[in-house]
Amino acid sequence: ISNTKSTKSSAGVQQSLFGNDVGVVTPNIPAIPAHSVAEKNITNTSHKYTLHDTPEKRAELIKLLMKEKRVCFDTETTGIDANQAELVGIAFAFKKEEAYYVPFPIDKEKAKELLEEFRPFFESTAIEKIGQNIKYDILMLKWYGIEVKGALFDTMIAHYLLEPELRHNMDYLSETYLKYQPVSISSLIGKKGKKQLNMRDIAVEKVTEYAAEDADITLQLQQYFEPKLKEENLIKLYKEIEEPLINTIVEVEYNGFNIDVDFLNKYAVKLAAEIKEKQKAVFEEAGVNFNMSSPKQVGQVLFEKLKIPYRWRKTSSGQYSTSEEKLTELSHNHSIIKEILRYRGLSKLLNTYVVALPKMVNPRTGRIHSSFNQALAATGRLSSKDPNLQNIPIRTPEGAEVRKAFIPRDKNHMLLAADYSQIELRLIAEMSGDEAMLDAFQKGQDIHAATAAKVFGVPIDEVTREQRYRAKTVNFSVIYGAGATNLSRQLEIKRKEASELIANYFQQYNGLKKYMDQTVKEARENGFVKTLMGRRRYLRDINSRNGLIRSNAERIAINTPIQGSAADMIKIAMINIFEAMKAQNLKSKMILQVHDELVFDAHKDELEILKPLIEDKMKNAIPNLKVPILVSIGEGQNWLEAH
Repeated sequence: ISNTKSTKSSAGVQQSLFGNDVGVVTPNIPAIPAHSVAEKNITNTSHKYTLHDTPEKRAELIKLLMKEKRVCFDTETTGIDANQAELVGIAFAFKKEEAYYVPFPIDKEKAKELLEEFRPFFESTAIEKIGQNIKYDILMLKWYGIEVKGALFDTMIAHYLLEPELRHNMDYLSETYLKYQPVSISSLIGKKGKKQLNMRDIAVEKVTEYAAEDADITLQLQQYFEPKLKEENLIKLYKEIEEPLINTIVEVEYNGFNIDVDFLNKYAVKLAAEIKEKQKAVFEEAGVNFNMSSPKQVGQVLFEKLKIPYRWRKTSSGQYSTSEEKLTELSHNHSIIKEILRYRGLSKLLNTYVVALPKMVNPRTGRIHSSFNQALAATGRLSSKDPNLQNIPIRTPEGAEVRKAFIPRDKNHMLLAADYSQIELRLIAEMSGDEAMLDAFQKGQDIHAATAAKVFGVPIDEVTREQRYRAKTVNFSVIYGAGATNLSRQLEIKRKEASELIANYFQQYNGLKKYMDQTVKEARENGFVKTLMGRRRYLRDINSRNGLIRSNAERIAINTPIQGSAADMIKIAMINIFEAMKAQNLKSKMILQVHDELVFDAHKDELEILKPLIEDKMKNAIPNLKVPILVSIGEGQNWLEAH
């Protein structure tokens, strides 16, 4: 798509990148729900929250729970990491404005004994369990030997499906949809910091009010969101993908992964020495020593001392911008900038991963347990944190080296990595029905070489390395809606040449162009786009009169169905693999999901069972596609070898 500036139509309305008049209101987009300080709260709203802290009261509560078809529960714990926190209590609710709180003893063995009383409830498949970020509560109970069974309704995920770009925390949901302001956690334990208390330090009467209110509010949110999911035709997506994925993610987080701490410690020394060398080289070229971590000093050295032309506005504080994007643009002609970017990349790698990973090892398990967020990326992708494994810069040799630190749990296991091949390009071929692209995939051709052959008009076996690289860049630029300016930067060519390359590309793949035009047209009419599985993303700016804002919405309209369908696909594969592994009682474990890749701690005796199982479930996650889906599977003694 050309990133040209919008022009004005004769009627005075700006035109889009796709030539249609815009600036009209899209009728189907619901307004963003108003969020203001809620009038209702615990002091002015009738409620019955009771403490059940004796064997008799607990027995009475369990009888009530076992009669219900659906119950909301919420754990209170000593921390936000379920893999290390301890259980303080559990609140239950099954009727509006009524809830029950059960405190637990500090001693873990005694807490487990008490929890045994509730095992029939938690393991009943007949009772639906409701929660807000229920993954946390299920994982918490798993560490106490309880497997939560039955249907699950997560209010956070429900809202994420309805409004993927808004916030999904309970306070926001309660204030927005129930007009009720919950008791804040900080009013109980204080603000974050050294002086912050934990729930064990708070009087049980106060914890009862807080915890019971949480369960009550979550139950009311479920009663509000479930009809909405049905109304918006999102209940199928919830039931078939997001709900079963909860237990799959619980398992992945619980399993954790093993890391080679010695390797990382040695690598840290090596990287630190390399960073020092880079710093020395930059100082020599600049003719002055300066703080390379200070954007202000970097800007002064580059643009004042070295007189490198600066062609952008300064920041609001009057400084030069030295963002990665800006410096990358200038790096082609200035070796010192390349060195600064390299220094930054190595420093980030050292501090974010090489030094940080060993500190994240869980003392309880000896492994690292990354946390996966199901309700963050608006496209439907999973994200991870503590550590964020999706951002390891694997395109650099130093970044890829970090993967060597990920190792099997013992000598009987090895790592197995299964990766979708060019999944987003395959899906755009499927969704657009472009005959030339489908044909290339169906013939098993290298899609980048096939594209180069078409765009540059040469036989496929005569495509040069440079032509293939250019074609690959165009292929991926198209998916992300990048225009000629962006492409010219990536390929280091003139903008005019980049425009011609894109025009020629769309001439060869005209089905793709038609599909993209149609997608934007429908987005403009409907106010949203959908993935193959019906995941929805609203585009409230698609008809904006501001050209920049609108063209960004158009890029999102094109990219979301592709990236979102790929996200849905790997989620389905994860669910199906997890279920199959469980059914066969395999010792192997799923331990990571990173973009289009799944990583397993595979028992050596099970490799011949596991490989075909994984390949089958990944290939057939979405059945009956015209485009062939390819999965590559590697194995090794570390993640780099397996990848």
